[in-house]
Amino acid sequence: MYSHRITQFEQEVVTIHPGEYFATGEDRIISTVLGSCIAVALYSPAARFGGLNHFMLPGEVNAREFVRSDNAKYGMYAMELLINELMKLGARRADLKAKVFGGGAVLHFADGSTTKIPQGNIDFAFEYLEKEGIPILASDVGGREPRKIFFFPSSGKVLLKRIPANLVTLVEKEEARYLSAIRVGEKAGPVVLFGGD
Repeated sequence: MYSHRITQFEQEVVTIHPGEYFATGEDRIISTVLGSCIAVALYSPAARFGGLNHFMLPGEVNAREFVRSDNAKYGMYAMELLINELMKLGARRADLKAKVFGGGAVLHFADGSTTKIPQGNIDFAFEYLEKEGIPILASDVGGREPRKIFFFPSSGKVLLKRIPANLVTLVEKEEARYLSAIRVGEKAGPVVLFGGD
């Protein structure tokens, strides 16, 4: 995650990457680039603030690691982290509204086939939000093109730009690296720290 300025906008832009989330009550813009990943924008129209997450895999609702992990790589934990951060800022869960983006089929295997990750991410996001009673006011999911989004938390507005075909390879490579890192981390198992006296 990093902050920067873009000449098209007056506000500071905070860019998040896979496994990250950001919530703010300030007049800032949150941006991310999505391929097969999903980003859920949550905001409170009454409080005029919100946040955005970016996750690679849905995860399992009852997995024990969600209690211990602070990594938003899994949808289940990414949603909980973002909601909790918004509640710390003063949002009421009942006031939250959602917009959902991503889930494009950009990851390919060597044989040219695509993964089931995008549809799993889309299904998870919609099921989670329905279960939590958070209305989805807009969505742009699926297809084959990556997306770049700019989320304005104070208004809930989202600007979406489709990434041209000549840049798809860059998004695919970044997601493949991230997915590989997740799988390596899962094989290594959790790290347990024991304090000394």
